Amino acid sequence: MTNVVQKNILVLNGPNLNMLGSREPEIYGTETLADIKDILVNRASDYDCVIDFRQSNSEGELVSWIQEARGTASAIILNAGAYTHTSIALLDALQTAELPVIEVHLSNVFKREKFRHTSYISPAAVGVICGFGAKSYCLALDALQDILS
Repeated sequence: MTNVVQKNILVLNGPNLNMLGSREPEIYGTETLADIKDILVNRASDYDCVIDFRQSNSEGELVSWIQEARGTASAIILNAGAYTHTSIALLDALQTAELPVIEVHLSNVFKREKFRHTSYISPAAVGVICGFGAKSYCLALDALQDILS
């Protein structure tokens, strides 16, 4: 009999992602954040993972959740939204957490404004997935499955 270790994946979403579905659907798609959560939770069942899915418009709250993850999560999927391009605090928290991190973006940030080409999150991430809409989250979960196995 093998021992199955359940993985706890913290999925964090930054500012304005609560507006998905109605906010610039030509860029971000028509799925809501609740739709993305449902898709990811369903996919996680294939991997014996538990998804802790959260969203905040507050940088400080995101930092606190990352700090708490150090003792409770196996990995982090992070769509930091606009904080990707501005937050050294999130980078510091991710580096302190010492967990595998996948940075996710719904749109291809490299086809957008130049300021979106810079990420303060990437130095703490194992990888970056962008441009695949809601599927970006599933691709991140697939990658974490490989990393954590």
